[in-house]
Amino acid sequence: MDFELNEEQQAIFDMAREFGAEKIAPFAAKWEKEEAIPREVLEEAAALGLASIYVPESDGGSGLSRLDATLVFEALSMACPSVASFISIHNMCTWMIASYGSDEMKARLLPDLVTMKTIASYCLTEPGSGSDASALRTRAERTNDGYKLNGTKAFISGGGFSDLYLVMTRTGADGPKGISAVVVADGTPGLSFGAPENKMGWRSQPTSEVQFDDCVIPAENLLGEEGAGFRYAMSGLDGGRLNIAASALGGAQSALDKTLAYMGERQAFGKTIDQFQALQFRLADMETELQAARIFLRQAASKLDRKTPDATKYCAMAKRFVTDTAFNVANDALQLHGGYGYLADFGVEKIVRDLRVHQILEGTNEIMRVIISRALLAERAA
Repeated sequence: MDFELNEEQQAIFDMAREFGAEKIAPFAAKWEKEEAIPREVLEEAAALGLASIYVPESDGGSGLSRLDATLVFEALSMACPSVASFISIHNMCTWMIASYGSDEMKARLLPDLVTMKTIASYCLTEPGSGSDASALRTRAERTNDGYKLNGTKAFISGGGFSDLYLVMTRTGADGPKGISAVVVADGTPGLSFGAPENKMGWRSQPTSEVQFDDCVIPAENLLGEEGAGFRYAMSGLDGGRLNIAASALGGAQSALDKTLAYMGERQAFGKTIDQFQALQFRLADMETELQAARIFLRQAASKLDRKTPDATKYCAMAKRFVTDTAFNVANDALQLHGGYGYLADFGVEKIVRDLRVHQILEGTNEIMRVIISRALLAERAA
C-alpha cells in the first residue's frame, strides 16, 4: 500500500491550498464578522472544479475520487474550516442530484450547481429529530401537480442564503422507507427562514431554520424515486463525513503550523519556548496524532471509492477519530500559545471554535459509535 500522494493528487492538493491561501485566508476573519461568504469567491472556487468534485465529467463535474475530495477539503480548511465545510455541503447536494436525479432534473439544475451560480443546502435535521434522522416529521402531501410541504428543518447551513434546498421529507408511513427527497427553489411560495443562528463557530456560514408552510413544488422536483430519500441521504453522508473530517484535519494542521511558528519566536526564561523538552513532547504528540488521522481518513476514502462492503463503517470511524483528534490538537495549540491563543489576532481560537462542531454534525460522534458497533456485531454474526 502506497501512502504517498501521486503527482496528480499532489497537484490537486496544491491547487486547493493556493486558492485558499490567496482567496480565503486573508478575508476569513472579516467574513466571520459579516457572517457571510461572498458569492463571487464561491464561483471562483467552482471555476476550479471545486463545486462538483466527484460529479462525473459526463454531468459537467470534475470526476475526481473521494480521496481527491479529502485532499481538497483538507487544503481549503487550512485557510478556513467554515468556508471549506460550506463548499463541502454544496458538493454533497450536487453529487446527490447527479447520482439520483432524472435526466430532466440534471439538465435543469446541474449546470448552475457546477458553477455555483446556484448554491445548494442540505436539509435533513429537524428541531425534534437530530440524531434520530429517520423520525423526521416534515411532510410532503401529493397534489394534482406535485407536492405540498409542511414542516421545519433546523441548523441548515445556507438557510436564507442558498438558492436551492435539498429536503428530506415524509411522503409515506413512519420510518426510513416513508422518506423522499425533493428540491425546493428559493422564492417558492411557502418557503421561509428563521432568524440567523448566533453560533460558537462556523460564523461565516449563514445558518437558520428552513420552514415550509403549504409550500407547493412541481412533481419533477422529486429526486429519484419516492420512498428512497433516506437511502439517498445516507449515501450522501458517507462522503460528507469524510469531507467534514478532512476539513477538521486541515484546520488542526493550520493550528499546529501557527504554533510551531509562535514557539520559535516566543521567549521565556532566556530562550524560545520550543527549546523546552516538555513542550517539544506536546508538539511530537500533536504531529503523530495528525499523521495517524490523515492516513486513517485516506484509507476510509479509498474504501468508499472502491465501494467495499465495510466502507460505511470506515467512514464513520474516520469521522469520529479525525474530528476528535483535530479538535484536541487545535485545543492543545491554543494552550501552547498561552494567553495569546485566546486572542482573535492569533487565529487559533477561531480554529478551535470552528472545529468543535465537526464532532457534532454529519452525525454526532456518538452516532458514529453506534454505526461502528452495529457493523462489528453484524460482521460477527456473518
